[in-house]
Amino acid sequence: MEPLDTPAPMDPLQPDQPSPADPAAGSAGQAGQAAPAGPDPEAGVILAPRPWVPLGVVALGLACLLLLPLWGGAIWLALAEGLFGLVLLLQSQLLRLQFTADALLVWSRQSLLRRFPYDAWLGWRLFWGPLPVLFYFREQRSIHLLPVLFDATTLRQQLRQHLSALP
Repeated sequence: MEPLDTPAPMDPLQPDQPSPADPAAGSAGQAGQAAPAGPDPEAGVILAPRPWVPLGVVALGLACLLLLPLWGGAIWLALAEGLFGLVLLLQSQLLRLQFTADALLVWSRQSLLRRFPYDAWLGWRLFWGPLPVLFYFREQRSIHLLPVLFDATTLRQQLRQHLSALP
């Protein structure tokens, strides 16, 4: 009996593309090459982490404690805000954005989490001018709003370089 040909597993986040973990998918699985073991600086620009937004969120949480004499619930607000800031700080150290020739890649340590091909983008924007804290971009099928956990200057430069035709 001959083995049945099975299709490559699909990525649940992008149903029209094979999973990044699939060794048969993409160029990494061709010619016996191993799958990428993390972001490769030769493949594109990797944004440096910047902790300023997470630290600002933690500072806002601490500032909420000033409301304690006026409102008893301020302790819970400060706790929630501080925990959210700490989670963002952890994410800023674990996640990496990489701009390659054809897509924005999101890495968690050595694992590729998500691939956003530039040809699917409809627009992007960094909110709050001189101090960008939110990064918005829209694809054909979804909208993304992310905190700026990376070097905002390089982020803006790379977006202009790779997506200059977008509004």
